[in-house]
Amino acid sequence: MKGFFQVKFSYFLAGAFVLGLSTASLAQAADHVPPPHLDPATQITPAKDVYPDVSLASKQVQEAFVTAAASHRKVLLDFGGNWCPDCRMLAGVFNQPEVAQWLESQFVIVPVNVGRINQNLDLAQRYGVTIHEVPTVLIITAGGKLLNADGTHTLGNARAMSAQAVLDLLDQWNQRG
Repeated sequence: MKGFFQVKFSYFLAGAFVLGLSTASLAQAADHVPPPHLDPATQITPAKDVYPDVSLASKQVQEAFVTAAASHRKVLLDFGGNWCPDCRMLAGVFNQPEVAQWLESQFVIVPVNVGRINQNLDLAQRYGVTIHEVPTVLIITAGGKLLNADGTHTLGNARAMSAQAVLDLLDQWNQRG
């Protein structure tokens, strides 16, 4: 029986190759974990004091890439400030238990304090992103490839987005790499 399944799997891979699918894309599709579906009635409470002292950012980002490489996850850099209502709302979405669990399985998250949009801006510049509003979110592979260059500022109006829309957007970006 074992030989039968090996032959069937070989035909499956050959068919996937003919269709233009690589084994890497097949593995990625098999590993994809969709975000949780939140009840639209879920009340999101803005979080407080999410962003640590500005002096910690460089070291935390560096450590995040080491962890991401070891754990086969991506890095999510969340640039913002504790004074920012949209940043606090985004953090409130991230704090939902089922969301936090999904995020942890997919990303190494680093909240980067940008002060009053005058600190740690160089960390985003490394990826060609200029921060002019917060939150600014970068999804980066462990190898350093920015996956959401077209949407780094999209969550700048997080208060106007549903929690599910935020998750769906993060999921779309996550599937790019």
